Amino acid sequence: VLAPHRAWVLPGFDQRLAAAPAVVSTAPPARLYAAAAKTAKRGSQKTKQEETKKKPVTRRRPLMSKPVDDVYLTWYYEKPSYDVEVAVGMLKKFQELDFTNPKQYVYINVFLDMALQKKKKVDPFSSVVLLPYRFRDETNKVLVFTEDEQEAEIARENGAAVVGGVELIKWILEDEIQVDFYVAVPAIIPKLIPLRSKLKQKYPNTRRNSLGHDIPKMLQLFREGLEYTVEDERIIKTRIARV
Repeated sequence: VLAPHRAWVLPGFDQRLAAAPAVVSTAPPARLYAAAAKTAKRGSQKTKQEETKKKPVTRRRPLMSKPVDDVYLTWYYEKPSYDVEVAVGMLKKFQELDFTNPKQYVYINVFLDMALQKKKKVDPFSSVVLLPYRFRDETNKVLVFTEDEQEAEIARENGAAVVGGVELIKWILEDEIQVDFYVAVPAIIPKLIPLRSKLKQKYPNTRRNSLGHDIPKMLQLFREGLEYTVEDERIIKTRIARV
């Protein structure tokens, strides 16, 4: 409520203001807000510590052997594991019930024991494996290094994408030729040294079975094989089949 005149609110208030002497304080203003903030902060830390001490430790029930119903809390029970045959049958059944694409891939996670006695860990590596049954429609592109015309003809008949000798080095360095894998015969390997830093792990060598005299066998492995890589020092994540 606004009064039309301040004298109506408090009679005689003007006379008391005029009679009161003026007081000038030279002391610095007190920092009440900063002190209060510090006190509150210390108190909040103590309160949090007390709450954590008083908080009861939750104890879960012991794991049961098998659920008795279709609906249950998963962390009450151990994670079930199945044999390969049973697991594959379950995947096929789920595919039929969910009406999903029957050509979808099946993936697998393989956990390796990479502990060694002398070294702390094994360096990550990749390799190619030839599975007993093919499940992919596409094949890999393989380049064959050879200077023998008879070997070159055998490579072409067995599905090599590119066949040649030292003349391919320049094109590979300039990224004019790009394939998935490279294989070679031992006679030409001393001439391929300029490609070592370019190809890195795909440089032909006997350890990866990409260097040898059996050209049809090498082409079958790298054209139809499945490449896998060790991730996180010990895990292989790859696809192995179709539903």
